[in-house]
Amino acid sequence: MALANLESLSKPERLLWNHGVRHADHIDLEAIANAHGARVVYRCHDGCAARLVTSGDQAVISVSEDDNHGRQRFSLGHELAHLICDANRSSFKCSTADIGPQNEENRNVESNANSFASQLLLPDFLVTPWLLDRKITLDVASNLANDFRASLTASAIKLMRRAPTPACITCHDQQRLRWFQKNAKFPFDFYVKKELHHETPAFEMAFGKGANMSRPRKESADFWLTGPNSYRNTVSSQSLKLTDGSILTLISLEWKP
Repeated sequence: MALANLESLSKPERLLWNHGVRHADHIDLEAIANAHGARVVYRCHDGCAARLVTSGDQAVISVSEDDNHGRQRFSLGHELAHLICDANRSSFKCSTADIGPQNEENRNVESNANSFASQLLLPDFLVTPWLLDRKITLDVASNLANDFRASLTASAIKLMRRAPTPACITCHDQQRLRWFQKNAKFPFDFYVKKELHHETPAFEMAFGKGANMSRPRKESADFWLTGPNSYRNTVSSQSLKLTDGSILTLISLEWKP
């Protein structure tokens, strides 16, 4: 059973604790939705990942039936955040762009819902002991996603934020950088490059020539980053091809200020 300092828990973590969650298997988002007067349905959506409609003390949360299970759970957590935290609005229609890490640095109602959903699916009071003595790699992120029934992207971001070194997660396609997230240790004057470097496994994956997951490897930091003397620094990178063809990469910077 997980032990937690209740005073240190975030709002979504307290919600889980009050629903008896002491283990990853206990996280039942549909039960939490029902306890808040919401019925959860899965249906075909045109142009959105999930939707919330409320009427008085009743609500319906509809989630796209076409998404994978981890993505569906994150979308459900996102709509639960709106239900619990944004009661002044009667409906939300959230697109794939709303429910995703690309909004993490925008301080708005959608990014707040994403943060709430992340803590519902991957609460710190359970993830921290789970991570004990484990490395920060995409292999471990995949295991975390499986154990917590979360999306791989959300799990990778969770791990990156706990990396002991400056680290970031990037998502590229063949043409551009879709989004990136960095941890608090990452130097403010380093930026992720817009395009994949042709000498990286990520580039090979993007153009269908590589395996679906690379092994962690050392590379010149200027393959990935721009910043003061980036050519003097190295990174450890590991990449994974997502189901939509985009490339997720975990980068740890060995920084020489």
